Amino acid sequence: MPIRIAYEKLTAFFQLEIAGGAILFAAAVAAMLMANIPLTQEWYEHFLHLPTGLVFGEEQYTLSMSHLINDGLMAIFFLLVGLEIKREMISGELSSREQAMLPLLAAVGGMAGPALIYSAFNWGDTVAMRGWAIPTATDIAFSLGVLSLLGKRVPFSLKIFLLAIAVIDDLGAIAIIAIFYTGELSAVPLLLSFGIICIMFLLNRYNVCSRVPYMLLGLLLWFFVLQSGIHATLAGVATAFAVPLRVPANKKSPLEPLEHDLHSLVTFCILPFFAFANAGVNFSGMAASDVFQPLPMGIVVGLLVGKVVGISGAVGLAVKAKIAPLPKGCSWVAVISLSLLCGIGFTVSLFIGNLAFETDHAELINLVKLGVLAGSIIAGILGYMLLRFVAFRQPTIEE
Repeated sequence: MPIRIAYEKLTAFFQLEIAGGAILFAAAVAAMLMANIPLTQEWYEHFLHLPTGLVFGEEQYTLSMSHLINDGLMAIFFLLVGLEIKREMISGELSSREQAMLPLLAAVGGMAGPALIYSAFNWGDTVAMRGWAIPTATDIAFSLGVLSLLGKRVPFSLKIFLLAIAVIDDLGAIAIIAIFYTGELSAVPLLLSFGIICIMFLLNRYNVCSRVPYMLLGLLLWFFVLQSGIHATLAGVATAFAVPLRVPANKKSPLEPLEHDLHSLVTFCILPFFAFANAGVNFSGMAASDVFQPLPMGIVVGLLVGKVVGISGAVGLAVKAKIAPLPKGCSWVAVISLSLLCGIGFTVSLFIGNLAFETDHAELINLVKLGVLAGSIIAGILGYMLLRFVAFRQPTIEE
C-alpha cells in the first residue's frame, strides 16, 4: 500500500510542468556538491573522464563520458528542439507572419543585447571573445518551470509568447553553433553526411512515414558528422527537419508522436545528465571576487541586463511601430519579467561555453559555469518575484 501511494505521488509529480526544471536544478546542485566534497570529488572526475565507445576489430571509437553526454545525448536534445521548431513553423505559433513577428523580434533583441554586453566586458581579449554567444541562450525547461510556479495567475498568452521566443532562440543557437563553433572540416565524412541528409529528405518527399528509417539514418548521420568537424549535435537538427509533418490523408505523421515520446526522455533523463556533467563548478582556489572578472561578469550582466534591454526594447519598438500588439492581458511589467526569465540560460549557455573553451582553454570553463549559474539563478528569482508580486497588479495595455 505505501509503495502504491508513493508511486502515485511520483507519477503525479512527473506530470507537473515544474518537474523538469526541478530535476534539472537537483542535478546541477548534485554536481556542484560532488565537485567540492573531498569524498566524492575524485569519483565525479572519474565519471566525467570514463572512456566509453565501440570496438570493431582493430578500430576503436571512444569518447569520454563527458563527451558522450555533450556530443551524443545532446544530439537527441537537439533532435527534439528541431522537431519543435519545425512543428511551430509549419502549423504552430510561428506559422504566420502576424504570429511570428513579435516573438521573432523579441528573440533577435534577446540574443543581440547579451552578445553586445558580453563583448563590451571582454573586448580586446581574443580568447574570452570566443564566448560571446554564451549569454544569448534561453533554457526552455527552467524558464517555463518558473512560469508554471505562478499557475493561473499568468495568462496563457504570456506562456505561448515565452515558448515562441525560446523556440526562435534555440534556432538562433543552432545557427551560431553551426557557423561559429565548427572545427576543421574533413571532406569524406562531410560528403557522406550530405548524402545521408539527401536520402532522408527523399524519404520525406515520398511520404515515408515510419520513424525507423529516419532514426537509423540519423544515427549514421551523427557518426559521420562527429568525424567531419561539424558539431555532432547538429545531426539531430538535420534529422528532425527531415521527419514529415504534413502527409497524405491516408497516412499518419511521425513527427508529433516522436516529439511526444522524446519529451520525457529529454526532460527527465538527458538534460539532468547534461546538468550533472557540466554544472560541477570546483570552488577550490576560487574567491567570491572571481565572479567580477570580465568573462563571468559579461555573462551575468548579459543574461540580466542584455536580455531585458534586448527583448523589452524590441517589443517596445514593435508595438510603437504597430508591427504587432502586446500579448493579450500582458502589461509592460510582465514583458520585463518575461525578459528576465529568458535570462535563465543554463543548458544551452553551458553547452556553448564548452564549445568555446573546452578544447584549448579548459581552465576558463569554471568561470563560464560560475557566470552562467549566477546569472541564471538571479534572473529566475527576479523574474519570478516581478511576476508574482508586481506584473499582474498593474493595469494591462488595454486598460
